[in-house]
Amino acid sequence: MAYIDRIKERARQDKKTIILPESTDKRTLIAAAQIMQEGIADIIMIGNEEKIHDGAGWLEVDLTGLRVVNPSTSEKLDEYVELLYETRKAKGMTMDKAREILLSDYLTFGIVMVKANDADGMVAGACHSTADTLRPALQILKTAPGIKLVSGFFILDVPNCDFGDNGTFLFADCGLNQDPTADELAAIADTSAKSFKSLIGSKPIIAMLSHSTKGSAKHALVDKVVEATKIAKEEYPHLMIDGELQTDAALVPSVAKSKAPGSEVAGKANVLIFPNLDCGNIGYKLVQRLAKADAYGPMLQGIAKPVNDLSRGCSWQDIVGVVALTAVQAQNM
Repeated sequence: MAYIDRIKERARQDKKTIILPESTDKRTLIAAAQIMQEGIADIIMIGNEEKIHDGAGWLEVDLTGLRVVNPSTSEKLDEYVELLYETRKAKGMTMDKAREILLSDYLTFGIVMVKANDADGMVAGACHSTADTLRPALQILKTAPGIKLVSGFFILDVPNCDFGDNGTFLFADCGLNQDPTADELAAIADTSAKSFKSLIGSKPIIAMLSHSTKGSAKHALVDKVVEATKIAKEEYPHLMIDGELQTDAALVPSVAKSKAPGSEVAGKANVLIFPNLDCGNIGYKLVQRLAKADAYGPMLQGIAKPVNDLSRGCSWQDIVGVVALTAVQAQNM
């Protein structure tokens, strides 16, 4: 059974309610129909009900069972305005501004619904930038207790691959923190381990990636990864983690034997922590396109409730997969 099929099965066992606010996007409409058909989650879309069902009719998809919330006619609008105002008043939010935002910005409306416990999570980004998708989540939901920072990750499921967890990997950070410090990289490693364990189930084996392995190169970028590994081992002693490691040393047992002998991680890694966002974003897209891997994300970790982003190049199948993962994140919370 493929990885995403196992996730869908978990999602069905305790069905959650997920918001898809991009109700004018045809991929989202097709995905919503498929999600409900497969019983993965209950879906709420935000917008004009007539236009949504007209779009579904044009696409010839069945949205029976879909719940549509129109901000302008919602009986909870006043409640949501008050909630947004109270959450953001210290940043200059007013009641009038809160109402204006909620009537015009479906993504923020969806986040406030999640904040109000009227849904379990939200998935967006098919036609919005990552910044537009994640900003209201960070501002309104905030970080979970005990978490130093929110970060982004992808689940990569590589066909016919003997590395990682039978070809399944977690890559971080690929979508949020541009140039994390050593301390932030260590925190990303810790939250990534939690995400791997909860979404994949196996023991996380974490490689802190670099262009150097165990001192083979000298540079400030290498120093950052070395320091991050040291911090992670001190602050999160339960982690199975090592670095700095080149990607081949992290993944390939024969290379690991020569480049990092004695490492308990080298040649076995299934969680790859990249030194910056450039590396992470480039890396996951190379694996996705060249190895024909299924890539799910960028998922968020460390936020108080599950909200996840989509690549604007996503397919409707990608949306189905991220909704299933979001539902399982909600179960775990």
